[in-house]
Amino acid sequence: MTEFATPAAKNKARRQRPRLHPLWLTAPGLLFLAIFLAWPTLKLMLLSFQNSEGQFSLDVWSQMFGAGIYVKVTLNTFIIALQTTLTCLLIGYPVAYWLAQRSENARRRLMWLILLPFWTSALLKNFAWMVLLSRRGILSEILMGLGADQPLNVLYTRGVVVFAMVHSMLPLAIITMLPTMTNVDSRLLPAAHTLGASRVNAFWRIFFPLSMPGLVAACLLIFIGSLGFFITPALLGSPQDSVIGQLLITQVQQLLNWRLAGAIAMMLLVVTLVVCFCYDKLFGMSSITGGEGHASSPRVRALGYALIAVVARLFDGVARVLYRLPGKPRFGWLLTLFSGLVIAVLVLPVVSFLPMAFSSSSFLQFPPPGFSLRWMQTYLASPIWMGATARSFGIALVTGVLAVLIATTAAFGLARHQGKSGSLVVMTFLLPMIVPNIVTAVALFYLFATLGLVGSDLGIILGHTVMAIPVVFIIILTTFKHYDWRLDQAAGTLGANRLRVIWCITLPLIKSSMVAAFIFGFLNSFEELTVALFVGGGVKQTLPKQMWDDVLLSVTPTLAAASVLILTVVTLLFIVAERSRRKAEAL
Repeated sequence: MTEFATPAAKNKARRQRPRLHPLWLTAPGLLFLAIFLAWPTLKLMLLSFQNSEGQFSLDVWSQMFGAGIYVKVTLNTFIIALQTTLTCLLIGYPVAYWLAQRSENARRRLMWLILLPFWTSALLKNFAWMVLLSRRGILSEILMGLGADQPLNVLYTRGVVVFAMVHSMLPLAIITMLPTMTNVDSRLLPAAHTLGASRVNAFWRIFFPLSMPGLVAACLLIFIGSLGFFITPALLGSPQDSVIGQLLITQVQQLLNWRLAGAIAMMLLVVTLVVCFCYDKLFGMSSITGGEGHASSPRVRALGYALIAVVARLFDGVARVLYRLPGKPRFGWLLTLFSGLVIAVLVLPVVSFLPMAFSSSSFLQFPPPGFSLRWMQTYLASPIWMGATARSFGIALVTGVLAVLIATTAAFGLARHQGKSGSLVVMTFLLPMIVPNIVTAVALFYLFATLGLVGSDLGIILGHTVMAIPVVFIIILTTFKHYDWRLDQAAGTLGANRLRVIWCITLPLIKSSMVAAFIFGFLNSFEELTVALFVGGGVKQTLPKQMWDDVLLSVTPTLAAASVLILTVVTLLFIVAERSRRKAEAL
């Protein structure tokens, strides 16, 4: 009789089979992060509580807090991170607000100019600033031409370190705040004007509170990211501006003091987690990924509204004074001018490398004295540079594929899960973004040293995959949040099994998002330096590692020639990713 069963009966029997819980699909990703992130980080930190014989001891902690240099470097790190965060918010908020007022097409074009420097290696941008801000740089020549008594002398100071870090983190601040601002109902401000509120009061009492989730999320991401910086202080700062990342490099690569490195890493990680905990209690960590988060306590909200009211009255008073000036001048154009200058400064170090790559000079100089293909030919003919370039491409390709496989599987399981435990899983997949990169790199170096993976392509691939998972995961999870699951149900009703539904319905509909996620994972790996610096072990040279060595040992325009390739790859892939993202949004 079974051969005469109707399709409906077969479907009913298939639905009655035991089904695995959707969260099981997150198991491969959770296991991967447990092995290559949680376990080595924990193992590294536990070394700080052992002596040379493996017994429990607090000698390392006594040494660290007893030596003034470690306390000074720690304070430097937190102060520089705080200065960077506040500056990014003060500059980024007006720019994000200005972008939110533009049309959709204009905003997309302007965001390309902002995101291009964001996806350009920090190493390239910092070295561009070294050339532009040097005593013989173009800015110094302009000031001398205007009558300055002496050349510009700002390199190797705290100010230029903060400036360069703000330049690197500002795009992140803008793209974090912008979605919140664009989601604010545009009818609210005209309604407030109708009820008698001035423009200033309407902004501070309505728009600003509604944009606070994006503002605070940007604050968290910038502060955490700034704690792990080491490239910028190493290239542009003085010894007095050393940060924790530089101490970690010294303890691991030069002194092989794993116990002290573990203590430094633990202190940095604990501070990061405390900041995240406070943020979660006030706003909810899910707001970072575009979720709703949760409301803060009534006391916190009351205090926030009181502060906003004071600021609103202050700015409203200033606006009334300006309005009474003769001619009643308008100052709206200042925001456009300010935003244009900020975007120009963001793009400046990126485009400055293009003419330097074709310079006739024997050293990096901007503007170049003449045109020559000498350094481009040197780059293309060098087996060292071409080998590093080919290795970076190969590693980035494998990293992108691995990150997409892990993140897509996990995001699919989370999207089908409706329980509260999903938020904990989401936070686990975001851990590589929360844990400072320098801590992750040192922990992986310690783990791979015992596994024999230091100096191997496989070790770099695994490390880069850990770093790439968060951004790939966020892109695909966001896609699944807007996915119409009724299409899968309809296909199942018509007789398709689960694998066929996934292969013929789900994957084709999210294909564009997967392409965009792969590209961003590829770019994350292609320009990554921190993991390559430690795990590569000086044996396997990726392109960023080769450029780092060139900066430290023999600075030549070959570096600029290599940067042209990176900028070309970043630009082309970013365009493809944007088109894929638009297709995904149109579905």
